[in-house]
Amino acid sequence: MKKFKKLIHNNVLTIINFNHKLIFYSIIFFSVTFINFKASSQQNIDSLNLSLKKSVNTINITAVGDIMFGTNFPSKKYLPKNEDCIPLVENVKKYFNESDIIFGNLEGCISNDAPPRKRCNDPTKCYLYKMPKKFSNCLEHIGFNLISLANNHTWDFGEEGVEDTKEALDNLNINYAGLDYKPSTIFNLNNQKIGFCSFAPNYRTPSILKIEKAKDIVKELSKTCEIVIVSFHGGGEGANYQNVTRKTEYCYGENRGNVYEFAHAMIDAGADIIIGHGPHVSRAIEIYKNKLIAYSLGNFCTYGRFNLSGSKGIAPILNIEINQTGDFVSGKIIPIKQINRGYVYYDKEKKSIKKIKELTKLDFPDSLLEVDDEGNIYVK
Repeated sequence: MKKFKKLIHNNVLTIINFNHKLIFYSIIFFSVTFINFKASSQQNIDSLNLSLKKSVNTINITAVGDIMFGTNFPSKKYLPKNEDCIPLVENVKKYFNESDIIFGNLEGCISNDAPPRKRCNDPTKCYLYKMPKKFSNCLEHIGFNLISLANNHTWDFGEEGVEDTKEALDNLNINYAGLDYKPSTIFNLNNQKIGFCSFAPNYRTPSILKIEKAKDIVKELSKTCEIVIVSFHGGGEGANYQNVTRKTEYCYGENRGNVYEFAHAMIDAGADIIIGHGPHVSRAIEIYKNKLIAYSLGNFCTYGRFNLSGSKGIAPILNIEINQTGDFVSGKIIPIKQINRGYVYYDKEKKSIKKIKELTKLDFPDSLLEVDDEGNIYVK
């Protein structure tokens, strides 16, 4: 009987000890789980706060150069397959998804029936660009919300072509400037006023050659806007014009401006970022008074009638981050190439990164900007 009571006593103690251990380890388990959950939750909160802080304190701009999705003049044979421009840009759309502002230079008008402003004895040798109205869907597809009309092709089809273009952009709520009677525009972004103006040396555009007048436009914008973006279409064209010479450039008998003098003057007047295009090739980048200057972003998507050989067929998608005062924070070059007359693809050889890195070192040897092999741009 005593043995039996002792056995029961020992078993009870074993069960009690087991239960104590079970409770002890349960407490440890739930404590660790709670700590990990709390830590994980805190990490998520910190990550969210960082993301929110970043979105509040910086502005992300993605910029490209010339855009011309194909022209129905002088023939529809200069339009992409099935008269559909979406496949031209579909392969690079993802590089625009995280941007606050997406900028490009619209090289031509958007119109179906506008007659040409110029008379050509042989229309096949007359380079006038008119994209069908339905092609405005490609601007929407990428997400463009800022367009320059200051170039040598906006007025190819006269007043009617320009009015059709404005209507297409207005219908998509895309901001634009660069006409003689509309040199600038102001729009809101996250409760901030953004000013934009655009210049060229061409017919009925705000002139890049009249620097004092251009400065007045920038100064006026800077009075009411937190950020001022300036675009220019200037400099010589082609492979022989890849360098920033700091001199007045001439091409085809035209004065194409001194883009170095112009860019610096605009920043002195209050501009926060300068985006250049026009040479159809990539050029160097520079930082001046903590503001970024991109001297040429080349050809982004120029289908059908453009020479895309060599340096004219590669370009950057330039992603730039600036702070609330417009100072440069960081940047990234996404290298692209055009093949099959104007289909845009990521360039695995990263040729535009190499070219911009080379030109920046050559044209601005004392520059504070560094471009690494992956296209990251930062201040040394």
